[in-house]
Amino acid sequence: MAATLLTAAMRTWTTQTTVAGLPDDVLALLTEPEAITRWSPVPFELVDMNTDRLVTGSRARVVGRLAGRTLEFDVEVLAAHEDRLALVADGPISLDVEYRFRRVARGSEVRASVSVRGSGLIGRVLAQATDALLAAGALHAAVGRIGRELEPAVAT
Repeated sequence: MAATLLTAAMRTWTTQTTVAGLPDDVLALLTEPEAITRWSPVPFELVDMNTDRLVTGSRARVVGRLAGRTLEFDVEVLAAHEDRLALVADGPISLDVEYRFRRVARGSEVRASVSVRGSGLIGRVLAQATDALLAAGALHAAVGRIGRELEPAVAT
């Protein structure tokens, strides 16, 4: 039984799509706190951040709701550069998040992955709730919102 819970708590979710923006545009959208709140797969509020935007080495504290609970996370940005954003969010569960992007003919290909880990009873339950949210398409929807934000404005 414990092996089943451990496996469920360590699931990795991935999705990819092509968006209209160039890699620099993608990075700008992925690292600007106000923009992140619009496309993030899980709604959250920024509590504190040591920089104006996410950069390699920056740290933030965020609060959000999951499974009916208010949760706080400490976020550390591992990499934020021309083709990658990687961060770890630690709280009652841990999330390893990575966005990779590269130039393609019609913009940029964006590949997103989220690994979810939980320990202890509450951590495993929250990890399973997060897995359910991601299984329902939250990560795919988030990458879709990134793409819509990068679409060129259509003149009316």
